[in-house]
Amino acid sequence: MQAEPSQTSDNDLLHAVARGDESALAACYDRYRLILFGLILRILNDRQEAEDVLQEVFLQVWRRAGDFDEARGRAFTWLATIARSRALDRLRAAGSRARLAEEAAQEPADEIGDAALDALNSEKSAIVRNALAELADEQRKVLLLAYFEGLTQTEIAERLGDPLGTVKTRMRSGLIKLRELLAQHAT
Repeated sequence: MQAEPSQTSDNDLLHAVARGDESALAACYDRYRLILFGLILRILNDRQEAEDVLQEVFLQVWRRAGDFDEARGRAFTWLATIARSRALDRLRAAGSRARLAEEAAQEPADEIGDAALDALNSEKSAIVRNALAELADEQRKVLLLAYFEGLTQTEIAERLGDPLGTVKTRMRSGLIKLRELLAQHAT
């Protein structure tokens, strides 16, 4: 006699999925699709992308359920980690596509430049460089890594060997200071 899906524990569901039980996967999907979809949607802010990622999550659950180890944590935590990872992967991939499209659009055209426009752009670049130079070294370093190397805050923390909270604080205070400095330079 088989237990009702609502009475089956999450761990038992995942073990059954690992054995190839499609009904266990369906029960797992029914149990967690809404909460995982909400998490993915919050990360992506795009309903269609979130729906696609949710399907990828359960495809990965089907393929990798044997990797679940209840000694390392709860089944829901494992599912949420997969959902978050897939959503962040999709977000990074979308960012990479957008950057490539933007770079392609900015390729130099075969036209003669406007000297006044070139001078204005050069002046703006100098203002930004001067404002960056006035930031504290720690703030400048995290901003340059984030905006010019495209690193996430977690990647910056790993590269610098600093706690993530410290990196976040430096980035926020650096952006606030940079905004103030740019406003001063603009006047």
